[in-house]
Amino acid sequence: MIAVRGYQGQKVAVLGLGRSGLATARALIAGGAEALLWDDSPESRGLAEAEGFALTDLTRNMALEGVACLVTSPGIPHLYPKPNPIIARALELGVPVDNDIGLFFQSWGGEEWDEFDQVPKVVCVTGSNGKSTTTALIHHILEVAGRPTQMAGNIGKGVLSIDPPRDGEVLVLELSSYQTDLARALTPDVAVFTNLSPDHLDRHAGMGGYFAAKRRLFAEGGPDRAVIGVDEVEGQYLAGQMAQGPGDDRVIRISSGQKLEGFAWSVFARKGFLAEWRRGRQMASVDLRGISGLPGAHNHQNACAAWAVARTLGLAPKMIEGALHSFAGLPHRSQLVGERAGVKFINDSKATNVDSAAMALRAFPKIRWIAGGMGKDGGIASLAPDLAPVVKAYLIGHSARDFALQIGQTPHEICETMERAVTRAAEEAGPGEVVLLAPAAASFDQYPNFEKRGEDFTRIVRALPGIAQP
Repeated sequence: MIAVRGYQGQKVAVLGLGRSGLATARALIAGGAEALLWDDSPESRGLAEAEGFALTDLTRNMALEGVACLVTSPGIPHLYPKPNPIIARALELGVPVDNDIGLFFQSWGGEEWDEFDQVPKVVCVTGSNGKSTTTALIHHILEVAGRPTQMAGNIGKGVLSIDPPRDGEVLVLELSSYQTDLARALTPDVAVFTNLSPDHLDRHAGMGGYFAAKRRLFAEGGPDRAVIGVDEVEGQYLAGQMAQGPGDDRVIRISSGQKLEGFAWSVFARKGFLAEWRRGRQMASVDLRGISGLPGAHNHQNACAAWAVARTLGLAPKMIEGALHSFAGLPHRSQLVGERAGVKFINDSKATNVDSAAMALRAFPKIRWIAGGMGKDGGIASLAPDLAPVVKAYLIGHSARDFALQIGQTPHEICETMERAVTRAAEEAGPGEVVLLAPAAASFDQYPNFEKRGEDFTRIVRALPGIAQP
């Protein structure tokens, strides 16, 4: 646990008692603060009481009087589409509003570090797609290299639940836009921006607010190194803001698909090969095509980001290349869950928006595509250029019929349920084809989250006769 510093003897309110909220309460108490806990959900309040926490009804008129700070969980709106009433009251009273990420950076480091030979470092990864895979891949590379490391944030543990850092340790954090938008302190040593595509726009009042939330990690964080994906204009803009010019090697530009020339430091992947260039010279080249845990151009971008971070931390190219080959990938992200008679079954349930689904569709040549769920604004019409590999679509969930109207001449079948979609796709698929779950939609019409959706797909696939598991 990281004990929160700066609030000893003071009252700190905690709104939201999920994983991060309860971890925050423990860390505040460990640092000597008085934690006032509340959640609108009776079930969450019950879990907190079962752990021995006392509750304070923060909805009461005077509940925030004398409170030094209000700490809120990431899922609770603090600005758009409108602030939660408790947060709105804190803003009226001038009570600072923070989250566990801000408390972490406020509390990271202390006098005990004077005994370390190497000061611990923090790597933060943000962006729209690929955050989790990039974070896990960096963590994996460090483990293979024998470096002390932990992984937390939007993946793995809550950030305040990690163990106190060891000498020379590297903490790798995945940070969502909800987390970067609100944190009052952001001071990573290395910051990564993967890419940007429309998502969570209601929480940020549009693309401008969404990008601004991501940008805070760099503009306010002041990292020693910035690894920035430049395949969209926002990444190009951010790289230009962070660098003094193309010769500034504090910024490492990354890309999947384009050669990056004329920069002090770049890492890019083209036609399945990763290349690192520094000062006009190629420093390394790696064939990514045979790495099963990193299929497709989108994962090649993730590999570029992880490679760049590992190089900034002093790791050698050969060691990094070996670690890439041993990376198994993450569940629900281009995950091979079974194979039968030359047909592969791929779980990419995390493809909850159009851009992430497009990346999955570009990764395979012949696809039996399972899509649908709770469709997002704009639908899937923009996927038209990426549907050429789709032999047939099997549509499920609330948006099945809407999706059918938006995929043009692509053969399709309304299946409604995951069970029927997997069964029909498996019956019709032939050797060399892939049955791909890449929903391009949220899961909430049929499943509580994308993980449960992916687990259901995996369960049904592995129950098919003759399936070989990886």
